Amino acid sequence: MNHDKITADSIRAMKARGEKIAALTAYDFPMTRLLDEAGVPLLLVGDSLGMVVLGYGDTTLVTMSEMEHHVRAAARAKPRGLLAADLPYQSYGTVIDAVKNSQRLIKEGAEAVKAEGGRSIEAQVRAIVAEGIPFLGHLGMLPQHIHEEGRYHIKGKAEAERQSLLEDARILAEAGAFAIVLELVTPPVAAEITKTISIPTIGIGSGTECDGQILVTPDLVGMFPWFTPRFIKPKMNGAEQMRAVVQDWAKSLQTPK
Repeated sequence: MNHDKITADSIRAMKARGEKIAALTAYDFPMTRLLDEAGVPLLLVGDSLGMVVLGYGDTTLVTMSEMEHHVRAAARAKPRGLLAADLPYQSYGTVIDAVKNSQRLIKEGAEAVKAEGGRSIEAQVRAIVAEGIPFLGHLGMLPQHIHEEGRYHIKGKAEAERQSLLEDARILAEAGAFAIVLELVTPPVAAEITKTISIPTIGIGSGTECDGQILVTPDLVGMFPWFTPRFIKPKMNGAEQMRAVVQDWAKSLQTPK
C-alpha cells in the first residue's frame, strides 16, 4: 500500500490515470481518522456541518470560528488524505477576505480550501492560489446561495445554465483550481464539463460520469435520518443501529440480577 501523503497534485493526477476519486466530509478527529484508515483520498471539512453537526437549517449560519474549530479537530488525525475545508458564507466576498480567511483555515490544519462560484470569484481564486493555497471549486447548486434561490434544484437544464456552467468551469481551471465539485448538475452537462476541462470533476447528485464522487458522510452511513437527499442511497442504517444498541444497553441496566 502506498503511504505517501496525498496532495492537491495527487488528486489532479488521478484524472489522467482514469482513477475515480472518492471524497467524503469529515468534521472531527474520529471521523477523519476512520475515513483516512478506509483510504479516502480527499476529506472535506464541509460547511454541511452546520446542518448535520450543529443543527442549523442551512450552511449560511456557519461562521469562520466554527470552521476553524472543526478543522483543528479533523487535522489532529493527521490524515494521509488531502484535508480540504470550506470557506463559509460571506467569508470570501473580497480578495482580501478570501486570502485572509483561507490563511486562517490553513493555519488550523487545512491543506486546501473550497468556495462556491465561478467567474464571480475568479479574482479571489487567483489570489488564493498565488498564496500557495490549493483551491477546490464548487459549481452547480450552491448551498450558500439558498436564500437567494429559494430551493435546491438541478442546474444545467436550460441552455443558458449549461453555457454558464461550462464557462465557470473553464475559468476555475484556468485560475488554478485543482478540482471542481459539481453539485446537482444535470448528468449530461456534468459529463460535458468533465470532458472539456483538464482538472477532475467531483460530483454530488450529478450522475456517474464525473471523475469522482463526494458525499456528506452522515448521509452515506444513515446517521442523519431526519433528512436524506433524494439522490442518496445510504449504505447502512447507522442511526437505527445506534438506537437499538443504546436501547438494549439501557434495558440491560433494568434486568434484575
